[in-house]
Amino acid sequence: MILEELHEKIESINVENTYLYFITRVLKPNIKKTSKALDKFLFKVYQVDVNDEIRQYLHDLTKTQLDYLAKKKSDLQEYDVITDDTEHLFTYQMKNKVMSFSDVIYNQLKSSPPKVESLAEIISDQEELWAYCVGFYDVNEDDWVYSFRKILSGKVAIDEKDTKSKNKVLKSIRTVFNTKSQKLELLQGETINLDKKVDCIFYKETFYIAQKRQFEQIVGLEEEYKEQATEVITELENTKMIEGLDFIKQKIEKDPAIHKKLVRLSKIGNYKSLDAKAISKMKTVSKKFGFNLKVNEGKLLIEDDRDIDLALKVLSDYYKRGEVSGKAYGTFAGKELTIKAD
Repeated sequence: MILEELHEKIESINVENTYLYFITRVLKPNIKKTSKALDKFLFKVYQVDVNDEIRQYLHDLTKTQLDYLAKKKSDLQEYDVITDDTEHLFTYQMKNKVMSFSDVIYNQLKSSPPKVESLAEIISDQEELWAYCVGFYDVNEDDWVYSFRKILSGKVAIDEKDTKSKNKVLKSIRTVFNTKSQKLELLQGETINLDKKVDCIFYKETFYIAQKRQFEQIVGLEEEYKEQATEVITELENTKMIEGLDFIKQKIEKDPAIHKKLVRLSKIGNYKSLDAKAISKMKTVSKKFGFNLKVNEGKLLIEDDRDIDLALKVLSDYYKRGEVSGKAYGTFAGKELTIKAD
């Protein structure tokens, strides 16, 4: 299995060839953060000098995580926007993907990134600490394995400067319990917590994804999904068979979970042939499972969150039946199959 292969690969790489990088995210020039423009962020890579102890820690941590994932993620599955099964290890092919994060993979990590001298220098109102990456360089094969982990803002602590006096202002004190002295001591300097987890690993054009949501955040897929979701609404409007789409538009702005459902809906494409007959069938199916699909003069009617949820389900063929067992299931996931003739 690929996880075992990656474990052997990293184990064969000398600890001294382990490198730590910070990745920041920054808005492209002349673009506002509230802009709906797709791919509006750039990513920057910085190398971080670490001592032998941290280098060994990162090396061991990655191997431990690969062992853990090999036991837990028994099945390899191609990445899909929506899936119900978190036990899978997902794969995502990066080649030919046009997105800002591809510059991190193919250019910045391989071109001697600038070194970090101070966290405060790379964190600002425009630039945010986004993720960290551990690179493992195989000297014999002349290739790299990279692991990535999303950084949460609460994991980073720096002393802010007062804009008037330019003096450091402590937002809070940072402490550590010294087990030798059995005292709580002040922790000096800038701090960042490195988690004992890996969100995804990149090797030979492929991401191997352990934490799906964090992966989507790291590479910027969440922003892409929001843009696509907005486009789907326009297509739904063009059918002229749905009333109340403004409710979904409002939800897009405040609920990222609906983005994936709309993207999934666009891939299925059932709405492109939506008519009164199809809506009548949807209402019958909904009623069978105890739900009331609102219809007004042959059109889908959306008036609240419950209507949104049900409408997206019937449009996405959420209700399915097993061919063998005959049991009914509810899931957004699934791949359309071709039925072979006898």
